[in-house]
Amino acid sequence: MRYELANLEWSAIKPFLPNKPRGVPRVNDRRVLNGIFWVLRSGAPWRDLPQAFGPYTTCYNRFVRWRRAGVWERIMNALASAHDATVQMIDTSIVRVHQHAACIANNGGQHMGRSRGGLTSKIYVVVDANGLPVRLGLTGGQAHDNRLCSILLGNLPQDGRLLADRGYDADWIRAFVAERGAWANIPAKRNRKDPICFSAYLYRDRNLVERFFNKIKHCRRVATRYDKLAANYLAFVKLACIRLWLRVYESTA
Repeated sequence: MRYELANLEWSAIKPFLPNKPRGVPRVNDRRVLNGIFWVLRSGAPWRDLPQAFGPYTTCYNRFVRWRRAGVWERIMNALASAHDATVQMIDTSIVRVHQHAACIANNGGQHMGRSRGGLTSKIYVVVDANGLPVRLGLTGGQAHDNRLCSILLGNLPQDGRLLADRGYDADWIRAFVAERGAWANIPAKRNRKDPICFSAYLYRDRNLVERFFNKIKHCRRVATRYDKLAANYLAFVKLACIRLWLRVYESTA
């Protein structure tokens, strides 16, 4: 079956899963995970899950239960702990909200915003020097790109370097980065009057964050938002990032 976990990927994830020795034995965790990743990659509704993965309700309930327990967050943080922090890049990408996800009361509270293309959500990411995800965020599509800067860039290392496009050219962002002993290599906006230090040569590496978005949007459950709840959609984004990290570990094993 396509999109299933390889043995090395499964061995990396297994220690993070809840393990209750008492009570009724759970359905095979690997089979459930394979079903979750199948939905992530194919973009199909949960009800269309092939029978090989068991009841769709089991996969969905396990996906939500582990999200609430912070399992996906712990796996993501553990895999990203070995990231190359010398260079970090921040950017955003807008995704279209499907009409089935939009039919929820107070959808603004679920990080859906009305922009030029209708209802959209915006994914925020900080990637390392290899283009691998370190931190994630989500807002409505109408929010400014620098909305979550102070949260996502809180762990900038001293003597590090931040690469971002000119949408992040703001004095408070440059001051925020400088306070942490790092340097913001951001091109100036056309209306900036004060001269800044900028290296076009170093800025060339920023394409890695664009390539990151291209990779995770191969997962149709990320490329279009079908989930009504922002927490569920962000969990799918984290799963796509987990798969990227697992493939890197697999290639270096």
